[in-house]
Amino acid sequence: MNLPNFFLADLPPEAVLSPQMITESCHTLKRNREKYLRNRTTDAIVKTLSEAGAEWLQPDGKFRKLALEHGPAETGFSKAILEKGLNGFFRQFTPENFQALLEQEIGGAQRLDKFTGPGTDGGSSRQSIVNGPEFLVHIAAGNLPNPAWMSLTLGLLTRSAQFMKCASGASFLPRLFAHSVYELDHKLGACLELAEWRGGNIDLEGRIFAEADCVTATGGDDALAAIRGELPPKVRFLGYGQRVSFGFVTREVLRDETVSKVVSDAADDVIAWDQNGCLSPHVIYVEERGVVESDKFAELLSVELAKREATEPRGKISVEESAGIASRRDLYAALTAHRGDIKFWSSHESTAWTVVFEHDTRFQFSCLNRFIYVKPVPDVADVLQGVDAVHGKVSTVGIAAPPEKMAELALRFARWGATRICPLGQMQNPPLTWRHDGRPALGDLVTWTDFEIKPQMDAD
Repeated sequence: MNLPNFFLADLPPEAVLSPQMITESCHTLKRNREKYLRNRTTDAIVKTLSEAGAEWLQPDGKFRKLALEHGPAETGFSKAILEKGLNGFFRQFTPENFQALLEQEIGGAQRLDKFTGPGTDGGSSRQSIVNGPEFLVHIAAGNLPNPAWMSLTLGLLTRSAQFMKCASGASFLPRLFAHSVYELDHKLGACLELAEWRGGNIDLEGRIFAEADCVTATGGDDALAAIRGELPPKVRFLGYGQRVSFGFVTREVLRDETVSKVVSDAADDVIAWDQNGCLSPHVIYVEERGVVESDKFAELLSVELAKREATEPRGKISVEESAGIASRRDLYAALTAHRGDIKFWSSHESTAWTVVFEHDTRFQFSCLNRFIYVKPVPDVADVLQGVDAVHGKVSTVGIAAPPEKMAELALRFARWGATRICPLGQMQNPPLTWRHDGRPALGDLVTWTDFEIKPQMDAD
């Protein structure tokens, strides 16, 4: 695959990045922002992003074709999983969705362009404008592309020069997106830089941190703490650490006429991005006393995962990951030989998928890569008791329930501390307006300026 060398991540593997190269790149980005991005209107940026999204959805789109042709080898995801992931993400790129995001986060697109209002505060008329960081640095983790794509998108909306440091070997999909922006608008693309190296290279990272106004990072809690410790005091830090998710199926939808749809939705969440990422379920809790019993639900899910493996196969995983799954399977094989309350189903001659059914309601961390726990519970109270150990670490709860019960359950989980509740089957498809970890996605990046205007006094 040949791409122009627009970004440092495009250099051949044998190329060595030097601290001086990083510093020069940062200075170039700042100059380009001043010339090409700072005075862009928000509407113009939204137009370019929407066009980029539309191109990624076209079957013959240049970058889509590159992603699907080379992505399996570069990322480990199968073509079918990549295709579904691309569709789910880029169909969100519409002017209407961007407008909704900007309305939610800052009260409207115009607030990035000029002082808008009015509002009233203490008798004074007040208008406000928001500004993004001059130089925004992203530390991306892993091969899951959505967080990286969204970080670059938000940075463009805030008119920030951006440097994205990708994990070693994980820059393929982020740089394809950056190339698609560059192809639509060279000047906009010139305000982006992407590179990849193994984390912890202080010689390189220290250079970008010294230039940064704001740093975003995703990864494990220890990695985030290490990054925070390297930042100068003036730099705003937005860290997104380890989060987990789970599903909940109520007894009312466990009927013969509805269970197949629920099982299909559960499978959608398990196979999306091969169950990698904070939004993927580790456990699906299933209420007992449904017409279809919870163990039967687990068996049906195993059948569905076997079907999906034929049409949407799991990608390649490392030897270590495969060994971890095999070891966990051996444990449950031994347990099922002696206990009647544990069952498990798995793919033959591979580690492609695994379903474990057990009555212990405590949250269990999955091996991921399509390894899912199904746990029966009497009611939602037992779910909350079971997930107490991960309280404060839960991203998403996917629920399958009748419409009249959804709002009640959503409130229950929200009061408990979940930051996103959605229908089962949509766990890996958050809307563009999703508040990551319950925080304002774009709002965290910007700084507000208020302009208070003394009201004119009426003449006597």
